[in-house]
Amino acid sequence: MSAPGQGPASRLAVLAAGGTGGHLFPAQALAETLAARGWRIVLATDERGAQYADRFPAEQRIALSAATFRRGDPVGMARAGVQVARGTLQARRAFKALDPAVVVGFGGYPALPAMLAAIWSGRPTVLHEQNSVLGRVNRLIAPRVSAVACAFPTLLMASPQVKARAAVVGNPIRPEILPLYARPYEAPTGEIRILITGGSQAARLLSELPPAAMQLLPESLRGRIKVQQQTRAESIEAARKAYAEAMVEAEIAPFFRDMAARLGAAHLVIGRAGASTCCETAVAGRPSILVPLKIAADDHQTSNARLLTDAGAAVVIPEDDLTVDSLAEALRTLLSDPRRLADMAAAARSVAVPDAAERLADLVERTARPSA
Repeated sequence: MSAPGQGPASRLAVLAAGGTGGHLFPAQALAETLAARGWRIVLATDERGAQYADRFPAEQRIALSAATFRRGDPVGMARAGVQVARGTLQARRAFKALDPAVVVGFGGYPALPAMLAAIWSGRPTVLHEQNSVLGRVNRLIAPRVSAVACAFPTLLMASPQVKARAAVVGNPIRPEILPLYARPYEAPTGEIRILITGGSQAARLLSELPPAAMQLLPESLRGRIKVQQQTRAESIEAARKAYAEAMVEAEIAPFFRDMAARLGAAHLVIGRAGASTCCETAVAGRPSILVPLKIAADDHQTSNARLLTDAGAAVVIPEDDLTVDSLAEALRTLLSDPRRLADMAAAARSVAVPDAAERLADLVERTARPSA
């Protein structure tokens, strides 16, 4: 018998994902699961995806031409159309050589050429939507793929036909996050550890407001707080200065690669409401303050956050309501009530789907072309 991932019986899956962590992390989790089952993996993404794909278990990466555009920009639409057409031809040539048993799309414009090529060549296809709102690219192809999977119980902006056949599998979580599901939450009794995520899209709000808000907290709380914060490089020095003025210990960096350890150690998470943030916070069983990105397409982050707020696991502050005072009040209320933090942590874990990668892998295998 051949070893996993080797030999003539091994089937190949192409995973196509846009170049953001929100698309790549679930794709990586599925890739890890399929590879453990003996599949060979090829990744199709763009240059942006390289920063998130350093540990992606793919034997090959293919870069396909693609482009996005702004609505109301006919020139941009035409250019994007040319790029997508070129990428689709590239994908068809690649698929002819690779002969994948299935092509799995995770959304984003870089995934579109691969999915179109697979659909037009009659190959089995699976589409996974990470957000509670069906993305614009995914809306184009959802009616034409072999199977549709989604992360949230709701799938807004999808046609009744797509909703009816969508399988709710959850959002595949990075393997290093999964062990946190079994780790109990310990409410703070001394040191209070706060993890702030968000990256460049949250740079101004979630770089400038938290340290200013913490200056308004009682000294008895401030002296116990330790912050770990992601922010874009150009905002780091200003954030460090603000935390120093607030007399709050802080570690600040553009990106944390050991997110599992930091998430597992956190007593409270502050961040956006992207699909990965919501689902990983749920699996880790951590209370959170969420600030949905106002400009997110179709306001999907507000919809994502409902998974946690409906369960009582998170406090949501809309961008328009986020001020130094409102954030300080939310922090004061939560950090002064360890029992509530523990209840929120339990609520978060209650809506988690830790086996989402396995569920999606099952669907992929049912949809894929059988072994020869």
